[in-house]
Amino acid sequence: MNDRVTPPMHATPDGEAEISLVVRLPWEDVARLGQEAGRLASQMQRPVTLDEAVSNRLRSRPAAAAHAKPAEQSAAAPVSALPRLSGTA
Repeated sequence: MNDRVTPPMHATPDGEAEISLVVRLPWEDVARLGQEAGRLASQMQRPVTLDEAVSNRLRSRPAAAAHAKPAEQSAAAPVSALPRLSGTA
């Protein structure tokens, strides 16, 4: 992520903001998102996209976690872009 370009942000009609990003994820995280989308679709009784599953997952995190200091990691340690979803090992 060496590019210093700020991606465009768009206001949505519901009063929120939208930003588009490209994120590289391991297949295991994509599978977890699929499980989350399936759970959410069952709960909402309608089809749910992976985008919706990600948004729902990010919104369901405690607000305090957004301001927490990151744990120190070695440069070689992989960092998952998504939090571990509940119900998975």
